[in-house]
Amino acid sequence: MTAALLAAVHTSQYQLFKLRILELVPVSKDAAHVYIGMTCLLFALLLLRIPLRSYRALLPAIVVALAMEVFDLRDDLTSVGHPRWGASLHDIVNTNLLPLVLVTIARLGLIRK
Repeated sequence: MTAALLAAVHTSQYQLFKLRILELVPVSKDAAHVYIGMTCLLFALLLLRIPLRSYRALLPAIVVALAMEVFDLRDDLTSVGHPRWGASLHDIVNTNLLPLVLVTIARLGLIRK
């Protein structure tokens, strides 16, 4: 068996899906988390019609980030034998930091509407 095939045998469908997405969209994993967070913020603003000044606009990104990390932690248990809490926290921060900054700036009145 080749190394790639061997890795695929021990890789979850979720991890394979993420790898396929990153093949299509040539960005780093960290950048992908930032884009996901911003997409969730736009979803809240444009489709759910939540005002930028509301911390409720952060909920979609928080929910998505936590859901992704549940799968990552599960996969960590099977692949490395323990959860990688630091990596998960890093991903949650990457996903939610920019939306949090934008909402906070809007709440301070530095961004209108």
